[in-house]
Amino acid sequence: MRAEHFASSTRRSIIYILISAVFGIFGFRLFQMQVVQKQAYDDKSAGNSIKAIEQTPLRGVFLDRNSKVLADNIPAYTLRITPADYDTSLNRIIESVLDSEPGYISKILFNNRIYSKYVPIRIKRGIGFETVSWLEENEEHLNGVDYIVEMQRGYPAGVMASHMFGYTKEISPKQLAKENEYYRPGDYVGNNGIEKEYEKNLRGEKGFNYILVDSKRKEIGRYKDGTEDKSSVKGEDLMLSIDADAQFAAEQGLKGMRGAVVAIEPSTGEVLALVSSPDYDLNEFSYVTSREYLSKLYSDPAKPSFNRATMSLKPPGSTYKILAAIAALDMGVITPQTTFFCGGSFMFGRPFKCHGAHGSINVIHAIEKSCNVFFYNLIYKIGLDNFAEYSRRFGFSEDTGIDIGEESAGFIPTTDFYVKRYGANWPRSILASLGIGQGEVSVTPMQLAKYTALIANNGKSFTPHIVKGYVDNNTKKLHPFSFKQIDVKIKKEVFDVVKEGMFLVVNGAGTGGSIRLNDLHISGKTGTAQNPHGKDHALFIAFAPSENPKIALAVVVENVGFGATYAAPIAKKVIESYLLKDKLNKKDAPQLPKINDNLLGAAVAH
Repeated sequence: MRAEHFASSTRRSIIYILISAVFGIFGFRLFQMQVVQKQAYDDKSAGNSIKAIEQTPLRGVFLDRNSKVLADNIPAYTLRITPADYDTSLNRIIESVLDSEPGYISKILFNNRIYSKYVPIRIKRGIGFETVSWLEENEEHLNGVDYIVEMQRGYPAGVMASHMFGYTKEISPKQLAKENEYYRPGDYVGNNGIEKEYEKNLRGEKGFNYILVDSKRKEIGRYKDGTEDKSSVKGEDLMLSIDADAQFAAEQGLKGMRGAVVAIEPSTGEVLALVSSPDYDLNEFSYVTSREYLSKLYSDPAKPSFNRATMSLKPPGSTYKILAAIAALDMGVITPQTTFFCGGSFMFGRPFKCHGAHGSINVIHAIEKSCNVFFYNLIYKIGLDNFAEYSRRFGFSEDTGIDIGEESAGFIPTTDFYVKRYGANWPRSILASLGIGQGEVSVTPMQLAKYTALIANNGKSFTPHIVKGYVDNNTKKLHPFSFKQIDVKIKKEVFDVVKEGMFLVVNGAGTGGSIRLNDLHISGKTGTAQNPHGKDHALFIAFAPSENPKIALAVVVENVGFGATYAAPIAKKVIESYLLKDKLNKKDAPQLPKINDNLLGAAVAH
């Protein structure tokens, strides 16, 4: 009896312990779920009954330096599909309405399968009003299909500026992997130019409207009467340094030609105009770009998508004679009174020709007449590595830092380069060509414009830039960005000498006399860069007014001939459009299309 009683007591104790342990575990988990992890489970529960509808913010607009709207937002319709509610048997019907190829929708849904099936997927942007009407008429049969009004880029000022502005395009899976905190499938992101470089300023902050849904995801009302909703915040409007009139004049001047124009305000480094020709139509990139347009764009032998202003490399030709003169004067190897005799050629192993016989000539008149012989002599007095060092001071052989991203550094040869190519006994006759901006030296139009701005402002300026700053959405005040100051550390007296020569190029007996103006003094230097593959390239650098420069620019026109004939007249038109816009004859000067005052006011107020 005692043994049986003992066994019964032991079993009861074990059962009690097990029951207590089970209830203890359950109690602990209830406490953990209801107290410790309450917020997490509340959030999960809310996720099952609340749908967050994303509100895409308005993108910041572009204003020129005078507050003219250059790039704006215009309404566009976007068709979306929410996979959780969508019947894929509708694919072919919707594809036919969208005029898309079979499998178009399936491909998009497949590519976005890693995201929640309750998140709407953008299928096509920029759908027409007829498609919207069809969606409205058939709404009851199109579960999971809707459309939203988004904004796409419009360009009301009539300037194209495609290589400068850039465009937006749908974010790629690779970009999503890097930027998944902000972007979602179907979002548009800046691509190239200002749109890319200032993406974080322009994109704004997303908003969310929270909607209560039932178990079938049917909307039944606003969550907490909308008190938890978050409004989207418009992106920052950017004020550009661009002058719309100068930009338009440059675009019109280069129309039908290949080349580039870059104009800079010398004292600030602000870019007043930047054109690469041929360009492309940014309106084609405002929504889904057609395959036909892309095929035409990328197969065009003129390469309209290539930014010639910042990436095209050419010999600078006679425009580089100014640098040789600056180096020689600063080093003290010549004075303003030093002369060399020009009999029409220079001998160093072989004859190097000049385009005239100028007799005894000093540096000022050598610039005026563009005497090759003077600069053949000069390069040997300067020396190759000193020449390269002065080139680097003016920003050649390196990126300018322009705030649109893509650019080429160019090339300035040194002794080491020639030793590696030809050996220790490399032919010194090579130097003669470098003295007149030929040979291996290569530069971009952007670098030439920066160089000209530094000459105009006595060796001081700032990193070239297109964006002045952003405009505060609330106060409408400009918040300027800061840029690095440049100082080439060369005496003002040196610049006074070369600028006298550049003045005479246009206003004396020089090669640029055809663009002389009565009411405005222009200083400049023509250039013609030899091209082994066809006609020579025309170049012209200039600044104005000569007495107090407000604009400096470089013009490069490919495969046309002399700089004085083809490049200088374009520079003249740009200078006139910027400095004499109030005096220009309306019939002769390029005029911007009129901007509707209501549109302008609305864009500034965004």
